[in-house]
Amino acid sequence: MPVVKVTPKRHGDARGWFAETYQRERFRGLGVDAEFVQDNHSMSAAAGTLRGIHFQAPPHAQAKLVRCLKGRIWDVAVDLRRGSPTYGKWVGAELTAERGEQLYIPVGFGHGFVTLEPDTEVGYKASDFYAPQADGGIIWNDPDLAIDWRLPGDTPLLSDKDMTLPTLAQWESPFDFDGRPLQPLED
Repeated sequence: MPVVKVTPKRHGDARGWFAETYQRERFRGLGVDAEFVQDNHSMSAAAGTLRGIHFQAPPHAQAKLVRCLKGRIWDVAVDLRRGSPTYGKWVGAELTAERGEQLYIPVGFGHGFVTLEPDTEVGYKASDFYAPQADGGIIWNDPDLAIDWRLPGDTPLLSDKDMTLPTLAQWESPFDFDGRPLQPLED
């Protein structure tokens, strides 16, 4: 399953606009076959708040469909599938409430984002329920990943948990490569 950037069509008039942000058959046509079971919503008060790089390990691994509900974020997916020729590689996209872009992140990829404006809100669908025993992550500034976070300042605002995550080299992946390497995102 590829990482996919999607921009739902907005239908506007004098009242504002309407958009279908998720329609199962349309997404299946894009190669997204995840069944979503949980919706999450976060609010970050400060620009430069970084959340990630997170994942859930099997048997509770999660695919995610991420969108920015207010403000702007730089959203990143990292290939964590052992045996993948793109293991440790990443793609990123700016997601905005104004334009309504979404990023689909399949199982086997780590996910993180940094807020580019204050009071930013992010919503995402997940394909499995939150399972604290399966919660994991990779440190945001791992030099082997060399992620360009496009930080609005010098250092991000991080949770205590996100400051102590292991590097990719310190971690053993529970995810298997599905035969499809990470591809650049299409606009």
